[in-house]
Amino acid sequence: MKAIEFRRFGSPDVLQSVDVATPSPGRGEALVRVGAVGVNYFEVLMRQDRYAVTPELPMIPGVEVAGVVVAVGEDLSQDIIGSRVAVPMFAHGRGTGGYAEYVSVDAAMLVPIPDGLSFEAAVALMVQGLTALYLVRQSSLQNKTLLISAAAGGVGSLLVQLARDGGARTIVAVASSQKKLDSARGLGAHLGINYAAPDWTATLREALNGGGVDILYDFVGGEFTHAAIDLLVPAGELVFGALGRFALSGRQVESMFALNQSLRGFALLPLLNLAGLKADLTELFTRAQEGALTVAIDSRFSLDRAADAHRAIESRRTIGKVLLVP
Repeated sequence: MKAIEFRRFGSPDVLQSVDVATPSPGRGEALVRVGAVGVNYFEVLMRQDRYAVTPELPMIPGVEVAGVVVAVGEDLSQDIIGSRVAVPMFAHGRGTGGYAEYVSVDAAMLVPIPDGLSFEAAVALMVQGLTALYLVRQSSLQNKTLLISAAAGGVGSLLVQLARDGGARTIVAVASSQKKLDSARGLGAHLGINYAAPDWTATLREALNGGGVDILYDFVGGEFTHAAIDLLVPAGELVFGALGRFALSGRQVESMFALNQSLRGFALLPLLNLAGLKADLTELFTRAQEGALTVAIDSRFSLDRAADAHRAIESRRTIGKVLLVP
């Protein structure tokens, strides 16, 4: 089969198409023909050796797969062959390997995909969908003003919708272009602010009639956090999901404490357990199938154009999910 791997760290050009043996499903495993695989920013960081953990090389990236079961190993019923399934490999012991035409995984991890939902939408609801779902569960949103950074991205676009349904009073979408802001407004955000504009925080403060935000969802980090933290009201909450890019000084954190503000980190993997993950993905799939949740897809690339998919993400111009379609 064809797969995409990198043997050294560097630019998107280190991603190379290789021919490898198609895996054979072992005991309790299912072989899935890949219909779509997600491309994530953290995979870009892994390729650059800028991720929190340096991956072992050579590496075949890819942690979100959707496809069809085509074979099973021992101890599994043949009845599941032909089933449309999601494969959340990020919660699997081996973790990666999705940039390929086939994957062999523990069948206990498979999540059925409803007939009315595409492989592409199912992939887009895995890492980003679960992240958005768990974020809205962490804090009460009822009658609160929220600021959602990267609001047109995979997580942000879903978080806007779930926050809207969760009773938020005002949802402020923050992004780097008018096109992205228009997309977020179309999904339910009440205000849109371009953080690339000078004095964007003053513009937002004026739009909020001098007020601030109760919850600040920060997926950008760095200088953005420095600017946005001043918008947080006393007793407000900073939810920080840009791991590795936290840049507030000790003095700023002390100031937060003095204002009874809270700082909450967010990392998806520690929150996962098999039963909860499968139930939550099923919930997200059902919402999307019923039209209660819009899944934004930015672009689709063939497997041998994985480097172009990485370039698209690095451009910061994408709106929604970037996919590989073998």
